[in-house]
Amino acid sequence: MKNNLKHAPAAAHLPSDLADALLVGRVWRAGDINGPCVVAVRGGEVFDITAGANTVADLLDQHDVAAFVRAAPGESLGRVETLIETALNPDADPQAPRLLAPCDVQAIKACGVTFAVSLLERVIEEQAGGDASRADALRTALLKDIGADLSAIKPGSPEAEQLKQQFIARGAWSQYMEVGIGPYAEVFSKSQPMSAVGFGADVGLHPASKWNNPEPEIVLAVNSRAETVGATLGNDVNLRDIEGRSALLLGKAKDNNASCGIGPFIRVFDERFTIDTVRAAELRMAIEGAEDGFRLDGASYMREISRDPLDLVAQTCGPHHQYPDGFMLFLGTMFSPIKDRGAPGAGFTHDLGDRVTISSPSLGALVNHVQLSDAITPWTFGVRALYRNLAQRGLLR
Repeated sequence: MKNNLKHAPAAAHLPSDLADALLVGRVWRAGDINGPCVVAVRGGEVFDITAGANTVADLLDQHDVAAFVRAAPGESLGRVETLIETALNPDADPQAPRLLAPCDVQAIKACGVTFAVSLLERVIEEQAGGDASRADALRTALLKDIGADLSAIKPGSPEAEQLKQQFIARGAWSQYMEVGIGPYAEVFSKSQPMSAVGFGADVGLHPASKWNNPEPEIVLAVNSRAETVGATLGNDVNLRDIEGRSALLLGKAKDNNASCGIGPFIRVFDERFTIDTVRAAELRMAIEGAEDGFRLDGASYMREISRDPLDLVAQTCGPHHQYPDGFMLFLGTMFSPIKDRGAPGAGFTHDLGDRVTISSPSLGALVNHVQLSDAITPWTFGVRALYRNLAQRGLLR
């Protein structure tokens, strides 16, 4: 399905301080290469640096990632704005380099219920049993029943434990409350290495889902030494009805063809962009209907996250769990759209062809379009295909 929505200029999808931003990512180059290449963006110019770092995972394992990105030699592929324009143009030259998700062999992990608002919405999904028509009434009743500002509760604290016991006594405790205010975060496998889609690509909905939404998130890039070395944007596509029926359906709800978008680039931490930038970030999101003219705007503020980003990293990896190829970590969102689309009280769900734009000034904007996961081009280029391609190009060492 061709999407006829007009796009913003290419520069609007890039960091506001592009000239000073250290960006890394991946592009598909056709022709003799016919495979993915690691690229660095310096001063707005794109360089293929695959000869020095065969994978993004290798690049992020460098002793000084920022210094490596600044100095790595490579072939110029032109201006980064051209890559953006190509990704947004369905009629672009098929031989032109195309953006991919900026990660490759890393695990793709995600944290859930890290904001008070999303905690309430997960409880609503659970109590509604995946029925969107019951959500509005449940939301009103739940807010009245809670009688506490969950955003003020530190997870795992004595105050959280006291609130837990109060909920248990009232028969109102939930598995989502457990991970929302309990000591252990929810961390799950969102998708498989090499399966994320990039800027301009379609994200997929399982065809059985009738109640779903995007989730705008910051995604941390963590290397094999458990060092957080950069960040990017992500869309953790959420199937509210399927997860709401049972938490044991989380795999079906979260891991399908094209079930997450990541990009456009990983911004490497340096003196201008740090974990504190992430802690203070504001994410904006726009959902635009291709056919019905629908528009929904929202935001997610990292200052309202209930667990520090580095705590979430530590809960994911450490002596209890290693990631020798590194991992990408979705940090969760406070955005849960409830604006009616169609019938009053029906709430929000996607229409096919929706355009989702997730943006933050220091990271640019991630754009994806919504289709069914079984209608999108099947995912066939995995880790073995990557290494076969690198071997054919004489790049493996």
